[in-house]
Amino acid sequence: MIQGETGGKTALANLIDSVSSGALHLGFRVLLAILLFGIGVQLIKLIRKIIGRSMKRAHAEIGAVQFVDSFVKAALYVVLILLLASYCGVDAASIVALLGSAGVAIGLAVQGSLSNLAGGVLILVLKPFRVGDYIMESSTGKEGTVTEIQIFYTRLLTFDNQTVILPNGSLANNSLVNVTAQSCRRMDITVSISYGADLKKAKEVLTAVLEKDEAVMQDKERLVFVSSLGSSSVDLGVRCWFSQADFWPGKWRVTENCKLALDEAGIEIPFPQMDVHLRS
Repeated sequence: MIQGETGGKTALANLIDSVSSGALHLGFRVLLAILLFGIGVQLIKLIRKIIGRSMKRAHAEIGAVQFVDSFVKAALYVVLILLLASYCGVDAASIVALLGSAGVAIGLAVQGSLSNLAGGVLILVLKPFRVGDYIMESSTGKEGTVTEIQIFYTRLLTFDNQTVILPNGSLANNSLVNVTAQSCRRMDITVSISYGADLKKAKEVLTAVLEKDEAVMQDKERLVFVSSLGSSSVDLGVRCWFSQADFWPGKWRVTENCKLALDEAGIEIPFPQMDVHLRS
């Protein structure tokens, strides 16, 4: 009886020792994996900094630097995770087989992301816009200044300080307007005068407004012309050119000055009106 009890205690002690040894070994491997992950994260940051500095020294565009940085970050983290999985005892061949068998399902699940990735590559290659350009996207009507071109999306900043995130696939596959692609921009406004006003004098007054404005580009056309004959007014078109930086302040200023100049010259800007004739 005593020998049986002694044998049972010995087996239990061996089991406890085995479990303790296995748990200790597993805990050591987990701690080492965490340490290696931390080291890998720091190496990834260092590699990203080196690549970023190299691209900036090569005078690469900001959008290209942002795109490559996000791509390298994603690729290196995938490699790091695969290496850690292999260290923890997961067979590399099993990982490859698993990825291969799941490739079709993953492809279907992330086809939108792959489309955005391809769109980002096309944006960098074809360069329909760059960081700092003001664009208007046709399918959604969103517009703003490009602040960032990432691997899957592009970030815009609107006039009222809102952030708009657009997928690269949508930007690459739909038409868009790059407002600031050129160094200057044409301004067109419509000014209405009454039918009884002196047309030639009104054109002289509006032309003088364009000539006095310092931001108006004097080497490009400045026109004042009759654009249409409305039901209540003669509509005059006022056309000139500004640099991109001066466009909106210049447009607002010229519009205001046209109103003030016509008031000073005594030229009426009519309200919409309708003549009614009564017959007995």
